[in-house]
Amino acid sequence: MFAAALALAGPRVLRQLRVLRVLRGSLVFKTGGHRKASVFAAARMLAVQRTFFLLIAYGAVCVAQSQEPNSPEKPQVRVNVLNVCTPSKEEQQEISSALAKVPKKPSFSADFEVDRGRSLLDPTANPLTAAGTVAPGAQVQPDPASSQPASAEFVRIRHDFASSLPFSNVQYSFSRDKEQMVETLVFRLRDPKDVLQISIESNASSVTTPSAMLNAATPAGRVKIERFGKSSVVLARCTGADGKAVDQGPYEPLFSSASSILSDYRRALGASKLIPEELAKLGGQSLHRKAPTPGAVRKN
Repeated sequence: MFAAALALAGPRVLRQLRVLRVLRGSLVFKTGGHRKASVFAAARMLAVQRTFFLLIAYGAVCVAQSQEPNSPEKPQVRVNVLNVCTPSKEEQQEISSALAKVPKKPSFSADFEVDRGRSLLDPTANPLTAAGTVAPGAQVQPDPASSQPASAEFVRIRHDFASSLPFSNVQYSFSRDKEQMVETLVFRLRDPKDVLQISIESNASSVTTPSAMLNAATPAGRVKIERFGKSSVVLARCTGADGKAVDQGPYEPLFSSASSILSDYRRALGASKLIPEELAKLGGQSLHRKAPTPGAVRKN
């Protein structure tokens, strides 16, 4: 340990040790015949030398420890909390500016896509929470009368915009399970710089039919602006702890603008007619289809 410390301390320590040796030799030479006095003088000098050597070694150890690389710091975790109920004035302006860029009368290219399907729902999470209709942390409860896992049916429509528009495409999706129906309209930018995409959502209870929801022009309940290199800006309908709607009067113009866009694109994409037809093509299989009885004999 001391050897490593002395190596780090450098030539300065070695020069000081040489000075001590010269002083000790000089003391012995000068005392000559006074042997008794020289013994005591040499003893004092050795004590001073030992103390001095320990101080130098301690200093060298401190220098060596200070030169050791610092232990790596733990990475910082940053959590962004979105205020979806009462966004700030700046966030309201960003939402308003983004919605104003959406073309009122879209011009589509020849490219389009329609697909449909059914997906199983995760029993530990509720995907409808994102629509703001279910409290965060709520779970999808399986139907106790059925051994089938909970599932949702969906239909998606995608159309590409003409190359002259700043948006590359628009996608409309409609999904329903036992409890809720959710429609989502997403606009993707062709050359994203500040905004990546704009999404507008609405929802209704599954006690009604998809046709009734679409023809009733259900208003938008959530608007999300995904930004490049920044956190998203979100505005959503909210309810208080008592279950009553929160006063969001200052944000009604934004909800109204989003609802108008949603209605325009329902008509432009033919969703009111196409969505019920595509859901019917899923084979007429109900979301609550009864599981077959084990051991039952199938009749031809």
